[in-house]
Amino acid sequence: MKAAVLREINKPLEIEDIAHGDPGPREVLIRTVAAGVCHSDLHFQNGSYPYPLPAVLGHESAGIVEAVGSDVTYVKPGDHVITCLSAFCGHCEYCLTGHMSLCQEPELQRPMEGPQRLSKGDETMWQFLNLSSFAEYMLVHEHAIAKIREDMPMDRAALIGCGVTTGVGAVIHTARVEVGSTVAVIGCGGVGLSAINGAAIAGAARIIAVDMVPSKLELARKFGATDVVNAKDCDPVEAVRELTGGGVHYSFEAIGLKVTAEQSFKMLARGGTATIIGMIPVGTNIELHGPEFLMERKLQGSNMGSNRFRVDMPRFVELYLQGRLHLDDLISRRIKLEDVNDAMKELEKGEVARSVIMFD
Repeated sequence: MKAAVLREINKPLEIEDIAHGDPGPREVLIRTVAAGVCHSDLHFQNGSYPYPLPAVLGHESAGIVEAVGSDVTYVKPGDHVITCLSAFCGHCEYCLTGHMSLCQEPELQRPMEGPQRLSKGDETMWQFLNLSSFAEYMLVHEHAIAKIREDMPMDRAALIGCGVTTGVGAVIHTARVEVGSTVAVIGCGGVGLSAINGAAIAGAARIIAVDMVPSKLELARKFGATDVVNAKDCDPVEAVRELTGGGVHYSFEAIGLKVTAEQSFKMLARGGTATIIGMIPVGTNIELHGPEFLMERKLQGSNMGSNRFRVDMPRFVELYLQGRLHLDDLISRRIKLEDVNDAMKELEKGEVARSVIMFD
């Protein structure tokens, strides 16, 4: 099968012919139909987050089940599924207390001493975040997929696999935004737009979108933003505090930068909560003014929207089909696997929401 392989940091992905194994007892082979090109892929390509190489990137995807292992009962060949990088074991402390997105149990991968899921001749290819969806097929643990209805368009379903779940989930699960509250979202890429959409679904009364690209701010209005702030023209903290008369109840940082993380905290009202969604590079420290914690302001992280993805993803599908989750406008363009490096460059420019790879 063809796959996009990262062999060196800061180098283009190489389209290569590699092999996948046969499904083990609890594994599922999926024919990839669509895969979003996410900012997280860029973070690993440019070395912000170290990862063993060579690796097949991609983690935001949807496809059709081709084959299942002997112990799999959840899906059968022909089922439509969305993948999720936060695979869960189902029996660790995190899973049993409802925090499945924090599960890191090694049983979700194959033992290192045996054959791996991906290979090229005698060379092992590292599977990226339990998935490796920049490939024509994915061989994954059964706990890395959610079954969905077959009338859901697969290009839009793929977006639910990461960006939408991360953004909407941060609002409804991590922060638990209350009806009638005020919200600010810094960064209007795919995740930020999904957070804005999630805040609208949650019933926030005022949703302020912050970005430096006018076209993205305009798009944010379609997703539910009631106000927009161009951070290139003003101090976004002062602008948000002025719009709300003192700060927002909830803020979300969806870029992954030190400065915007600190801004998300500073634009809070007393008692407010800032949630960091973006992937801040390894080695970066966030600096905050200590006395502000006396105002009961809170700073917290979110991993994949604190999801329960087998429950959440089918629900997000329903919200899309009802017209409440705005996935159509998230897709900037549909491309082929061979165009993946162009899509990665577009992400660096920060002017697109998502490119989606469509497989034949």
